[in-house]
Amino acid sequence: MGQIIGYARVSSVGQSLDVQLDKLAEAGAEKVYQEKMSGKSAKDRQQLQAMLGYVREGDTVVITKLDRLGRSLADLLAIVEKLEEKGVTLRVLDQTFDTGSAQGRLMLSMLGAFAEFELELRKERQMDGIAKAKEQGKHLGRPKELDEEKVKERLKVGDLSPAGVAKELGIGRSTAYRIAKAMKDEGEL
Repeated sequence: MGQIIGYARVSSVGQSLDVQLDKLAEAGAEKVYQEKMSGKSAKDRQQLQAMLGYVREGDTVVITKLDRLGRSLADLLAIVEKLEEKGVTLRVLDQTFDTGSAQGRLMLSMLGAFAEFELELRKERQMDGIAKAKEQGKHLGRPKELDEEKVKERLKVGDLSPAGVAKELGIGRSTAYRIAKAMKDEGEL
C-alpha cells in the first residue's frame, strides 16, 4: 500500500486553505502539497508539478474537489492521465470519486467524452465565427505583406503626408515615417 498524498489549492490570495487541509488530514494524507495560485495552468503550478513528480505506483492522491486539480476539463484529464500512467489512484473527497473503482473509471471515461464534446463544440463555434467574419468582409489571417515600393511611389507623389499615406494604404504610421526618412536620407525625397 502506497502513501496518501494530499493536494490543496485556492485560486486567490484572500482564500484560505484551512478547510481543504483539515479534510485532507482527516482522509489520512501523509504529505500535502498546497498552492495559492490564480489563473495558472497546470504546468505553471510548482506544487502540482512537485506532487506529480513525487507520487509513485500504489500511492493515492487526495483532493477535496475536482476543480482544485485542474482549471479546465482538458487540464484535469491530462493530470489524471499522468497519475494513471504512474499507477496512482485519485480520490475526490467532496464528490466521492475514486479512479481505483470501476465507478470512478466510468466517471473518468464520461469526463473524457465531455471534454471531446466540448472541444468539438468550440471548433464548430470557431468555424461559424470565421464564416460570419468572411461574410462581413473582415480580413482573416496574418497581415498582408508590406509593399514598400508602393509606399515609396505614394510618398513621391507628395500630395499626402506619411501619416496620410499610412492611412490610405492601411499600414502603420511609424512604418510610413520610417520609409520616408530612409528616402530622404538616400535623396529620393
